[in-house]
Amino acid sequence: MSAPGSVFQRLQKFFFSKDLIRYVCSTHFWGPVSNFGIPIAAVMDTKKDPILISGPMTGSLILYSLVFMRYSMAITPKNYLLFGCHFVNECAQLTQGFRYLNYWQFGGREKSLAEGSSSN
Repeated sequence: MSAPGSVFQRLQKFFFSKDLIRYVCSTHFWGPVSNFGIPIAAVMDTKKDPILISGPMTGSLILYSLVFMRYSMAITPKNYLLFGCHFVNECAQLTQGFRYLNYWQFGGREKSLAEGSSSN
């Protein structure tokens, strides 16, 4: 068993290492961090009325996230933070795409209108 101070010392050494500082000061870190607003907004939008969903925009964002997930793995070094950002966005946009199709193509609108008129 290691001494109690050794874990703290290893963490301190890691957090104040030149490699971590270099990473945090790079676009490999700040690009994805600033980009996380897109998937956060998309996840929050899954609670809104499906009539507000734009089909063309959702389709564009699905393709956008697929392209950048691939890009994040093609560059050197691989950018797992960027991949995670676009993976979350891809899942949220696929959810929105399903909601859009369900509402406009698979009878969700008619069901919603029928429920609205029967409750009045």
